[in-house]
Amino acid sequence: MKELMRSSDPTTIAFAKVLLTGEGIECFELDVHMSVLEGSIGILPRRLMVADRDHFRARAVLSDNDIDFGH
Repeated sequence: MKELMRSSDPTTIAFAKVLLTGEGIECFELDVHMSVLEGSIGILPRRLMVADRDHFRARAVLSDNDIDFGH
C-alpha cells in the first residue's frame, strides 16, 4: 500500500474516500484514533492509503477534484 494523502481535516478525508470509492478504488484510513491516544483535539493528520496499483489513478482523481495531497 502507498500513502495517497495526509490531512488533519476529517471532511477532506471523507470527501476523498467517497470520490475514490465512486471510481472503484479501495482505500484505507490510518491514524484515525491517534488524537484520542495522544489526548489532542484532532491536530494529528490522518493518512489515506491505496493499493500500489491504484496509486496513480487515485492521485488523478484527487487532483481533478482539487484535493490537496498534504505532502
